[in-house]
Amino acid sequence: MNHAPFDILGKPRKGGFLIIGDHASNDVPEDIVLGIDPARLDAHIAWDIGVAPVAHLITQNSNFAAHLGRYSRLVVDLNRDETDPAVMPVISDAIVIPGNDIAPDAREARLRRFYRPYHAYLKDLLSDHRPALILSLHSFTPALESKPNEARPWEVGVLYNEQEAASKLAIPFLEDAGYLVGDQLPYSGKFLNATMNRHAEANDIPYIGIEMRQDLASTPSGQARFARILSDMCHFVSERLG
Repeated sequence: MNHAPFDILGKPRKGGFLIIGDHASNDVPEDIVLGIDPARLDAHIAWDIGVAPVAHLITQNSNFAAHLGRYSRLVVDLNRDETDPAVMPVISDAIVIPGNDIAPDAREARLRRFYRPYHAYLKDLLSDHRPALILSLHSFTPALESKPNEARPWEVGVLYNEQEAASKLAIPFLEDAGYLVGDQLPYSGKFLNATMNRHAEANDIPYIGIEMRQDLASTPSGQARFARILSDMCHFVSERLG
């Protein structure tokens, strides 16, 4: 997997649980120049803070495995349709990404190198080891730099598109666990759900889209809490879905 645009944690198995983290890393290959302040790679525009450590904790349980994106969402956003201009954003939260203003052949090369292998492997993984439930794991910033007056107070969001059953079970579970839960917040899965639309809904695999608030998911204690509760949530939901 050393040259693949994804990392696999644990051992995927039929009937288990699979975590998918499209934006788990802020790494940028040495031959790609984004043209931004390197400090920006530690911010939310570059990755989903907290996803990788939470996934590592959850996959200590052999019932779970994970498929995680290996490079920054600024290199290629794996949770977009291939034809979406935002698959290689030229601006993110008011930050211009000059290295993504590229010619069509360069865009095609990035898709071929990063985007298509990620989704092709995931397609095969789900076919060979169909899980009982997918946990789509993301995180969100408490406030966008471009909208500093619009607070995002939810501690965890649950996102979904047409397939709602698993999410509707997850929401009260997370509330009972003590989280302030956003139902289709901080944004709606009806509008941004590309990976789950393609791999879960299209194959009728139950899934839960989770957005952890980054200030809570950036500390070891917060990560441990998320890992424990999300693991329990997956078991709870799967049992009730039958």
